Amino acid sequence: MAGPARVSVERPFKLDVGGDPGIEPLALAERAAEAEAAGFDGVGAAETSHDPFLSLALAARETSRIELLSTIAVAFARTPMTVAQSAFDLQAISGGRFLLGLGSQVRPHIERRFSMPWSKPAARMAEFVRAVRAIWATWQTGEPLRFQGEFYTHTLMTPFFSPRPLPGGPPPVWIAAVGERMTEVAGEVGDGLHAHSFTTARYLAEVSLPALRRGAETAGRDAAGIGVALPALVAIGDDGPALDAAIRATKGQIAFYGSTPAYLPVLAAHGWEDLHDRLHAASRRGEWDAMPDLVDDDVLEAFAAVGTADQVAAELRRRFGGLVTRLSFSSSAPIAAQTRTALVAALRAP
Repeated sequence: MAGPARVSVERPFKLDVGGDPGIEPLALAERAAEAEAAGFDGVGAAETSHDPFLSLALAARETSRIELLSTIAVAFARTPMTVAQSAFDLQAISGGRFLLGLGSQVRPHIERRFSMPWSKPAARMAEFVRAVRAIWATWQTGEPLRFQGEFYTHTLMTPFFSPRPLPGGPPPVWIAAVGERMTEVAGEVGDGLHAHSFTTARYLAEVSLPALRRGAETAGRDAAGIGVALPALVAIGDDGPALDAAIRATKGQIAFYGSTPAYLPVLAAHGWEDLHDRLHAASRRGEWDAMPDLVDDDVLEAFAAVGTADQVAAELRRRFGGLVTRLSFSSSAPIAAQTRTALVAALRAP
């Protein structure tokens, strides 16, 4: 299968700081300020136990340069109107530094956690983004709101409910995807693709980026202008015990994702369907502590960059330079501040 065209950027990629699952809004704002001072390009807030829009609004007030990313907000837990308003306000508060990242989540969470409808997720996401942009166009230009689709209808907007136009325009929209169809949607209607951390360089090159190009071609767009963000799995340690602990934790994370049917295509790209079967069966038996032992070193090497800060930086540049435009780190073990600094310095080096 043909690989993707390489992306031409000044540096191999922009460097972002991810928001750890469960990080509280005030702590995220502090992290954003620290990341800006350290020279990072962006900071992300994920929707886990806190609302990413609220966290990023606080972060906007503590920073002046760094970009602010929702990585991601759950689209189907909301309506296009509520997302349009939150994102529009964040773009205004941040002075044009917001990147709206949207994801679908999975059916049980949408139906049972959020009590919202689920159907045709790829088609629904494409329409959701088009609806958000139609709302923004009304706010920017004053044109009547006339969006009617299969899933969403927005036909009422009066001046009383319209915010002032944004001088720099609405934020870009990035779409999270693992499977090919949702990745095609990112190419059709998105400004960027949020790849999942359970992604290998091979899957990205042979599956994700060709799907992104297909989606762009369907919509008559140039795929070269669509960004790709990746939270890369890393296992970092400066000595034996620290590295061993990081590797064990990372194998546990790989095992968790690998046991989930939604991520089977990534393993299948490497011919590792049997690993998914064994991990899924172990998860059904509740054998979580034993599951890392099912992940061998070949699988670890495919999914994670492993070693010292310098070794991990070199591996990330080798794997993803020219394939992604934004990179952050996904670590299942804590990364010491000095190690993170060394990692960033190594990635910034010519």
